[in-house]
Amino acid sequence: MYKINEVFETIQGEASYTGVPSIFLRLQGCPVGCSWCDTKQTWDINTTYLVSLDKTVEKKADSELWAEASAEQVVSLFKERGYLAKHVVITGGEPCMYDLVPLCEQLHDAGFSTQIETSGTFDIKVPKSTWVTVSPKINMRGGYKILADAMQRADEIKHPVAMQKHVEELEALFIETGVTPKLVYLQPISQKAKATKLAIDTCMKKNWRLSIQVHKYIGIN
Repeated sequence: MYKINEVFETIQGEASYTGVPSIFLRLQGCPVGCSWCDTKQTWDINTTYLVSLDKTVEKKADSELWAEASAEQVVSLFKERGYLAKHVVITGGEPCMYDLVPLCEQLHDAGFSTQIETSGTFDIKVPKSTWVTVSPKINMRGGYKILADAMQRADEIKHPVAMQKHVEELEALFIETGVTPKLVYLQPISQKAKATKLAIDTCMKKNWRLSIQVHKYIGIN
């Protein structure tokens, strides 16, 4: 059973899949403790907020409400809602707290492609065909280390930056884990002008890529 905070259909606004119609499946639970997290409502698994699955679909506002559902129920929900997107983004929270193989396999069998967004602090349990986005959360207050195996499995690295320190931490992580990713995206935190300039300048110098959270600029989820 998966703990689900939110389900909605939109356009993916970040990294390699920018512009792709997607169903977002947001899971509940995350102990990493990122200070700039914009989904803190997903951190705690409090049974006080356990509700039926339909109350987590297309929420009007962020909330701590969550539901339990099997992989089969998730696929059935997508069909019932009449979603048109064929790409599913499993995010959180921290989705890799769960074994995602059964869920992803059910989705693949139903004709969906899958992508996960993870902090890199938990073992990644997904099929080979699932696209893995690792957004390494370095030195967060939860005290979790970035796993070398997670970095090696990543199809892309997406790293939020606000200051030069964040770039240096990412470079140090590459050395520490012995991983040189083919795709590295820098994402300015909160779209601030200084952070955006830093990201652009660094991408130019290192031949990395810029991810600008398109969905926030055009005002969609």
